[in-house]
Amino acid sequence: MRDYLLRRLISVVPVLFLVSLMSFAVIWIIPGDPTAAFLDASSTPEDVARLREMLGLDKPPLVQMAEWYGRVLTGDLGQSILLRIPVLSAILERLPLTLLLATLALILAVGLGVAAGTFAATRRGTWADQSVMSLALLGLSVPDFWLGLLLIVVFSVQLGWLPSGGYVPLLDDPLGWAKSMVLPTITLAVVQVGFIARMTRSAMLDVISQDFMRTADSKGLSGLYIILRHGLPNAMMPILTVTGIIAGALLGSAVVVEQVFALPGVGRLIIGGILSRDYPIIQGGLLFLTVIYLLINLVVDLLYATIDPRVRLE
Repeated sequence: MRDYLLRRLISVVPVLFLVSLMSFAVIWIIPGDPTAAFLDASSTPEDVARLREMLGLDKPPLVQMAEWYGRVLTGDLGQSILLRIPVLSAILERLPLTLLLATLALILAVGLGVAAGTFAATRRGTWADQSVMSLALLGLSVPDFWLGLLLIVVFSVQLGWLPSGGYVPLLDDPLGWAKSMVLPTITLAVVQVGFIARMTRSAMLDVISQDFMRTADSKGLSGLYIILRHGLPNAMMPILTVTGIIAGALLGSAVVVEQVFALPGVGRLIIGGILSRDYPIIQGGLLFLTVIYLLINLVVDLLYATIDPRVRLE
């Protein structure tokens, strides 16, 4: 296990390097200049040159990249151009909300997806099976931002039940916190519910056809007990794989959802950095989310060994 962890950690290095390299390339390809956020139309070229020198933007791209890599190796992601605070501090300040939103959406998506997929698998070929799979396909086809706007129109504008945006800290107002998280969580989870439901149905159909399931049925055990005790545990490997993929995808989707619902998370921080050309925020935010995504994949791989002893022996 130790050797496996070491190999996985070593394999993370080239991935992080490629992500940071791509972020640098995108930053220098897209038009725009962060000095525009500080200067107005009356500024002279000398003012622009002086500000670019102060921000370190007058250096060649390769020099800037080498300096940034040098700082990253010491744990320094640089300083935000607009916020004037360390990038790591800005990310850590907003990270709990993003992780909370992604965790709530993952719990909702896995719970509903596994239940729906199992229900459809036990009723294969019936109208119930077709209805569940049709709803799953519909959920997969709905864009996050469109669903979020639709929920705002229905539940905030027309019904007035839930706030249209903003975030209320849990300790300040638990009920207000719950209301502020309902719509973003549903928006983030709906697409993933369909994904998990389809994978669960497929995995359960493979398990149901096995001999040990027929043996359990011939013993007179209840159908629900057979599914929960023998079916789901043996179908967990592909479900766990999909859950790991979705957990990482939720971090990317949170960027859009946080912007739609005005949530002060890491995703909205990165969007603000893109709009204002705050290069350190963009680079640091993307690198940080990549690290979390890789850690999630590592945890999922380790869980394989916990669920299936054969993986542990290998």
